[in-house]
Amino acid sequence: MAGNSSRRGAIRKAGSKKGAITGSGGQRRKGLQGKGPTPKAEDRPYHKAHKKAKAASRSGSKGGGGRSKDPRREKASSEIVAGRNAVLEALRADVPAVTLYIAGRVESDDRVKEALKIAAERAIPVLETPRGELDRLTNDAVHQGLAIQVPPYEYAHPSDLIDPEAPGAPLVVALDGITDPRNLGAIVRSVAAFGGHGVVVPARRSAGMTASAWKTSAGAAARIPVAQASNLTSALKDFRKAGFFVIGLDMDGDVELPELELANEPLVVVVGSEGKGLSRLVRETCDQIVSIPMSSSVESLNAGLAAGVTLYEIMRQRNPRH
Repeated sequence: MAGNSSRRGAIRKAGSKKGAITGSGGQRRKGLQGKGPTPKAEDRPYHKAHKKAKAASRSGSKGGGGRSKDPRREKASSEIVAGRNAVLEALRADVPAVTLYIAGRVESDDRVKEALKIAAERAIPVLETPRGELDRLTNDAVHQGLAIQVPPYEYAHPSDLIDPEAPGAPLVVALDGITDPRNLGAIVRSVAAFGGHGVVVPARRSAGMTASAWKTSAGAAARIPVAQASNLTSALKDFRKAGFFVIGLDMDGDVELPELELANEPLVVVVGSEGKGLSRLVRETCDQIVSIPMSSSVESLNAGLAAGVTLYEIMRQRNPRH
């Protein structure tokens, strides 16, 4: 036979299936065939774009086609409090903590010793962590070798604050545009002090129950439920349907606080932001706008103070002996 046909491997046996011919290079023929266009990045399972697209799809399906999510189903993230003074203040204020992180070979002082003592008393796990890992956990904050992890706050739902069998007239405070967590903490503290039953905050563009809010509440956050509403206006309407009266605090009120005649009724007191006051839709939902009489030399009160003064007056009218 001519050419390469004299080689053993080049002879095709009778009855053999047609396929690659050994020694001819045909064995690579299939491998050289085209596989079509390269898939898009989001269609490749091991590409980061695929993971992002999958996560976005999952998030969209949970959101119900662009509808607002039920805040009870949204998973908040943990918070890290860093720095010796901040950690010690948080532990002293009974801010819930799941872990106390301490850098390896950290130089101890009275703050570190007290933090470790409180952690031991409250059975908070203490984790000795390499300084580099602590830098990562705190996003390179000045942690001074000490940090705590605060778990996500478990918000109630506004409907949880509507209890027709609760003793006395219900009293709830709703926040409209309050973005400072210290104001939220101060209001939670006032609600606890003056016989209130809960606080409602919007899910968006509002302060949340962070470690700062916990500290300012001075422990009241452990007793007073804070509910999160996906839509504050809708939540206020639900309160009205349940028999509550909704009053909003504003400098240009229909009635001054001492003349309030609704104090003994089930009440929702709405506190607006210091700069913008009550939003239009929330204001329109209120049954009455109430102002706090002040000296002409003072333009307005801090949101936390305004809530405290109002709650005190409501308590005074409900309990004349105070």
